[in-house]
Amino acid sequence: MTNKNSNRLGRGLASIFNQNNNDQVEKDSVIKKIDINSIQTNPYQPRKGIAAKELNELVESIKSYGLIQPITVRKKKGNRYELISGERRLRASKTAGLKLIPAFLKNAKNNQMLEMALVENIQREDLDPIEIAISFKQLILQHNVTQEYIGKKVGKNRSTVSNYLRLLKLNPIIQAGLRDKMITMGHARALINISDEEKQFNIYQDIIKYKQSVREAESIIRKAKENPLVKVNNKPKLLSSNFLQLESQLSVYFKNKVKLKLFKNGNGKIEVPFKSVKKLDEIIRLLQS
Repeated sequence: MTNKNSNRLGRGLASIFNQNNNDQVEKDSVIKKIDINSIQTNPYQPRKGIAAKELNELVESIKSYGLIQPITVRKKKGNRYELISGERRLRASKTAGLKLIPAFLKNAKNNQMLEMALVENIQREDLDPIEIAISFKQLILQHNVTQEYIGKKVGKNRSTVSNYLRLLKLNPIIQAGLRDKMITMGHARALINISDEEKQFNIYQDIIKYKQSVREAESIIRKAKENPLVKVNNKPKLLSSNFLQLESQLSVYFKNKVKLKLFKNGNGKIEVPFKSVKKLDEIIRLLQS
């Protein structure tokens, strides 16, 4: 039976060194405890931000149980080391007051530093889409590699790598919105298809304001592309008293706040939110009754 984890993003450090199995990785690795103050950060680190909450949680864990997973470093001149991966663990360990830290010692060239950090962060799902895109671009520009090469390293096909790189064409504010999870990767990929920056930004604002799904955003963007001179008006109409009464009746029926939206093009939708599976079951029973 095929292990479904074998196709997950990033196949591990063995893929970076073109090795055939994990035994070779371990053979080339040495674990030892080193002075935490002798480690400098990785200048090729793809991850640009670490949330304070997750850092604090790791600090408390280290204080209680120690650092379970070693960081990875490479040896520099003298008794100095350079971090390859594990920046969050390194920061948390310093904050927790560790003097010595367990580390894998590896031989790595400059171009491998970014690759190794990128693979680990993707495997741990620690990078947002923009950080991934910036790292891909950095590999291409600084190390003259192809999109196909990157795809093989991180377990993605070339078209997926290309889609990440296209995110960098978005308005910087939209990129920030993607990083802050105000929109999804699906929204961002749809917005890329709008070449007019002002229209792209207006649609982005509407996605957030009206909490549009990816499918709704794609429909609006498709209309904007088909009629580039026509301003797409996707804002809900003000509800008449009859519709407001209907909205109130639906809320009573479902014992939940129901939102009714009507658009000028004749489309509309009814939103029935739920906060638990139990509540969803109740809604389904009411729909089936």
